[in-house]
Amino acid sequence: MSSLAGVNHITVLTDELDRLRAFYEEVFGARLLVELPVPEPDGPGRHALLGIGGGAALHLFELQRVATPAARAMFARGRIDHFALQAPDVGTFERLRVTLCARGATDAAVTDFGIVRVLTFSDPDGHPVELAHWAGGADLGELDMSRANDDELIARRSAAISRSPTSRHEPHISHSRQQRTTSTASEPRQQGVTERDEGTEQA
Repeated sequence: MSSLAGVNHITVLTDELDRLRAFYEEVFGARLLVELPVPEPDGPGRHALLGIGGGAALHLFELQRVATPAARAMFARGRIDHFALQAPDVGTFERLRVTLCARGATDAAVTDFGIVRVLTFSDPDGHPVELAHWAGGADLGELDMSRANDDELIARRSAAISRSPTSRHEPHISHSRQQRTTSTASEPRQQGVTERDEGTEQA
């Protein structure tokens, strides 16, 4: 049995703390726990903790001396590549998928890995984040791990590579929000797994 109780917090750098905080509050119902100033030498700046459920928090930092890194393709982002937010059930997952699509934050495509279903979206800073839910149970101990597979992801990436040799190096966020909104947001797909136009992020 694990000695841990889950993830405590995830720290994110931002140029506009208020905008990023509002996004997570409005879409996911995140709750502001505390906001404090950051003095020198790290500051001037400020930071805020947002409760996102399950005892976990997003720790947002806005620092005038630190430039927010530019968005990069998957596996080119450093040692910690991305994080995924957990939806408690399939109904909540689908509701949030529609909401994110309506905001132009995602193309609504879901990748099924057998034991987990994943939707990639971009926050207002252009940072790629995933929304996920376990398929088959809320507890990892309840999942049938023999169902785990990357078949869908491999097939999509192979199709993308065959269309364009450089597509596997292009980040998902290369699509403009306007393109995503006009092409998919008006009619979000409701059947779980859909096809992306480019390489799909992996959980």
